[in-house]
Amino acid sequence: MFYQGVLTKMVTEFSQPIQYYLVFENDFINMNQLLDKNITIQFVKYQCLNCKLDKPIYRQGFCKSCFFDIPQAADWIMRPELSTAHLDQEDRDLEYEKKVQLQPHIVYLANSSNVKVGVTRKSQVPTRWIDQGAHEAIEIVEVPNRYLAGITEVALKDYVSDKTNWRTMLKNEIVDENLVEWRERLKQYIPNEAKDYFIENNTETNLDFPVNKYPEKPKSLNIIKEQQYKGKLVGIKGQYLIFDDQTVFNIRANEGLVVNLSIK
Repeated sequence: MFYQGVLTKMVTEFSQPIQYYLVFENDFINMNQLLDKNITIQFVKYQCLNCKLDKPIYRQGFCKSCFFDIPQAADWIMRPELSTAHLDQEDRDLEYEKKVQLQPHIVYLANSSNVKVGVTRKSQVPTRWIDQGAHEAIEIVEVPNRYLAGITEVALKDYVSDKTNWRTMLKNEIVDENLVEWRERLKQYIPNEAKDYFIENNTETNLDFPVNKYPEKPKSLNIIKEQQYKGKLVGIKGQYLIFDDQTVFNIRANEGLVVNLSIK
């Protein structure tokens, strides 16, 4: 089988285990069905996810000029506390910002390499947890806009991490945590503006990833530098493909690259 397309974040389906789909313009591939098959990945060119031009990707699948211009790459995407749509203040495109920022958001705890705090739109639960490779997660606050979620995350970062160690996550060196206890422990640090949105009664969500073999020493594939790679797929976790030689390939980090995929 042969496919060519521009890489974008894999689409996921919450099931046991998680189902992964790589979507190209004219094809989609259920990646779970490729476990234990040999896959060849070949770099072809760049294709910015916004302007579609063959220009080097800067960040988040966008070329440099698009990254510093379009609302999809504004600072409030990575730093929700910078959101201003609730004040009717524009950053790059107020209509877009209102659409994204003025909807229910979740502040959550997820355990992938360690317990971390994060923010996502309510509509992105549990997708966000899957993308981070979390094996368990819990919502702790549901607020009506992105700003309130952002300031809550900032407040909680003094007491819990906001980062995931990707190597630890991929090696599956995880310790089960009682996230309900973590939620109760952190309740006192929630800002006054968000205290009324604390979620009192809920349980952990557990996630199961399609991995036959975890790497002991994961090494990240730079497909632009290598140009071509071939290996046997043995697992998928987060947005990473895991191969039998301990090579891992982060689909999310390579958005905007056009590749050939050959499967045997």
